[in-house]
Amino acid sequence: MSTDKHDDADSAPWDLGKLVTALREARNGRDRTDDDIQRRRKRPSRDVMDRILRDLRAALFPTHFGAFDSSEPSLDFFVGNRLDDALRALLEQVRRALRYTAQHGESTEHTTRRARRTVAQFSAALPGIRSLLETDLRAAYEGDPAALNRSEVLLCYPGVTALIHHRLAHALYRLDVPLLPRIMSELAHAVTGIDIHPGAQIGERFFIDHGTGVVIGETAIIGKRVRLYQGVTLGARRFPVDRAGIVIKGQPRHPVIEDDVVIYAGATVLGRITIGCGSTIGGNVWVTQSVPPGSHITQAKVRHDDLYEGGGGI
Repeated sequence: MSTDKHDDADSAPWDLGKLVTALREARNGRDRTDDDIQRRRKRPSRDVMDRILRDLRAALFPTHFGAFDSSEPSLDFFVGNRLDDALRALLEQVRRALRYTAQHGESTEHTTRRARRTVAQFSAALPGIRSLLETDLRAAYEGDPAALNRSEVLLCYPGVTALIHHRLAHALYRLDVPLLPRIMSELAHAVTGIDIHPGAQIGERFFIDHGTGVVIGETAIIGKRVRLYQGVTLGARRFPVDRAGIVIKGQPRHPVIEDDVVIYAGATVLGRITIGCGSTIGGNVWVTQSVPPGSHITQAKVRHDDLYEGGGGI
């Protein structure tokens, strides 16, 4: 009995050895500015950071994310267990992040001490983060007529999910932890469609309604009781470069949004400008200059023309 058909099905239409060799050569041909050192160090893990975030979220909101017994002793046990798992795992990830980006000559012992100090400071900030998130939950519930209760807001609203990630990531960002805050923000971005750089400074009672397509840049500063709708961009207008043509890092380049501002869907606010307290920015407008407090910025009136026989061409 012939087995030609079976052999054809099992034979691979590629040369695996040749492909592996070509990929190795491609890896070796990349820019190796400081990779020779980094390649020998363990990198932080995106998957582990995802688990850490889930454990931290459960510790912050135990009755909504995992605890089945709501009695106080049981809740405390659950919170303690999740916190211990999360912080121990985070300590290793911080150590890896610091070690991965450390300058040549920095000892492993010094990096470990830095990691322990950093995670201790982060853990001390958790109660404050929890209180700040409570103000965000209230803003979402009170600001959305479709919100029936607090649980719906916490479990279902993408803006709240993005803020939980951001408040935690921002705490690590302020402690000068490399890489991990960006991983945390991108995990939220992937799930919610909301892109908040961990460096952005955001005040209490912040509400992102709907949220898909919102972008908030690294140096943005947002005051209290601010509301954004879907598709809003708080971005940079230009990127200054040095003499070598490389973008200069860390310069303030994103908007300052003062207290009690509402920015409607699709609006784009660019550059280091200030949107004054109590202002309203209408949908689908571009704002590239500062506006005073109490401003109402909307699109120009739509012009309607009757066009006949091809009229209106350019």
